[in-house]
Amino acid sequence: MAVQLGDLAPDFVAQTTEGPIRFYDWAGESWIVLFSHPKNFTPVCTTELGAVAKLKPEFERRNVKVIGLSVDPIDDHHRWAEDIRETQGAALNFPLIADQDRTVSSLYGMVHPNASDTLTVRSVFVIDPNKRVRLTLTYPASTGRNFAEILRTVDSLQLTDSHSVATPADWQQGADVIIAPSVSDEEAKARFPKGWHALKPYLRVTPQPGS
Repeated sequence: MAVQLGDLAPDFVAQTTEGPIRFYDWAGESWIVLFSHPKNFTPVCTTELGAVAKLKPEFERRNVKVIGLSVDPIDDHHRWAEDIRETQGAALNFPLIADQDRTVSSLYGMVHPNASDTLTVRSVFVIDPNKRVRLTLTYPASTGRNFAEILRTVDSLQLTDSHSVATPADWQQGADVIIAPSVSDEEAKARFPKGWHALKPYLRVTPQPGS
């Protein structure tokens, strides 16, 4: 069965470019972005890993660890890392799992047989410090991911965990948010001292808390 939102993320032991890990121990108290790649030495994957390497400081600022996965062997990972550094202007600075026996891929449902019965699709799992899966994304092999969007979703998850709000369409950090329908107007007066604008009784817009 596929891993779904709210599920406990499966733990595993794996070999990575930074040595062997037990996932839960490696994750610690951090948020995690786990993302898979169809195959080493492929053009889209190379650009994605370079993009994540460049964004690593932004992930760290949000208490997020990133970890990649490919079903190729560890020696290929190390050779591919040099290509990434050479072509993308950024060295691999996070672990890349060598899932040659597809143990992790199977646990997380990363192989979609109707797309390919041997390669992983471009899966993304955002996992919180309690090891719960909070977001999943699945892209086809031909389409590179937008990692700025993944950062945006982490911002939303962390904000909405801390305050009784939701984020509207196309929300960006610092923009107005929506007061959760479960919060009464009386509660909202205490929680949101900057007030709100009620477009409808169920649609109350307020400045982002803490901004």
